[in-house]
Amino acid sequence: MDRQDIAKIALEFVQNSNYNYISKDNAITEELAGMKIFDEPIFAIGAADDDGFQLLKNPIAIGEHFLLPREWTPNANIVISYFFPFTEEIIKSNRKDKHWPSNEWLHGRIEGQNFIKEFSMFFNKKLNDEGYESLIPAFDSRFHLGSVINDEFQEFTSNWSERHVAFVCGLGTFGLSKGLITEKGMAGRLGSVVTQLKLEPDKKRYKDVYEYCTMCGACVRKCPVDAISVDTGKDHKKCSDFLDTTKEKYKPRYGCGKCQVSVPCERRIPNKSK
Repeated sequence: MDRQDIAKIALEFVQNSNYNYISKDNAITEELAGMKIFDEPIFAIGAADDDGFQLLKNPIAIGEHFLLPREWTPNANIVISYFFPFTEEIIKSNRKDKHWPSNEWLHGRIEGQNFIKEFSMFFNKKLNDEGYESLIPAFDSRFHLGSVINDEFQEFTSNWSERHVAFVCGLGTFGLSKGLITEKGMAGRLGSVVTQLKLEPDKKRYKDVYEYCTMCGACVRKCPVDAISVDTGKDHKKCSDFLDTTKEKYKPRYGCGKCQVSVPCERRIPNKSK
């Protein structure tokens, strides 16, 4: 299996999988039945022994609870990180209301994440069928959210982070809102597999954690609860509390995504010269 095979597998899944289209039974409103969730994804490949993964064990990044690729599977050679951008229909819909997520965005958040899981399982099986050990950390039984750090439980962390892993693999850099800015922007969902497959790792086109972010403050102005600041970054608790509020309003769904739309990094890497 090579890069072209991976791209072909992903493209066919995006185009043909029922998971990428809202079913009539799941549609929040009748007109959303059949809506497509994601466009074609992009991939980045990182070496399992990349020093960047080891750096994620530093408390200023994630912490000791982060598991390295070879702690998930000893024979790992690479990590494949992928980003599926939302369709224009989903993004455009969430630009309208300044405070509440659109129905389309709610589908992208919930059915979209289910699609990521199904694609990851499908892709992982393809790798296994060709004889390569591989697994999906985010859906492995050892994956957990939260960790005890300095005798205190920290809620907003995990032992595998799709955003941090994508950064190490070369997929993009962080933005002020703590989302990942890729060449296809920030509005979408991330996933990854750790595998024994051998492929040449991608060369990173950046050095700094926030290199693609212009610090323009657009996401600060878009946040409905002032959870983002140019000076202090993101307040994860404020953000999480608002998501809980949307869960009460839209139960069993939730979401927001306002910091990912109507911003320069919505669909691309912003131009810092502007």
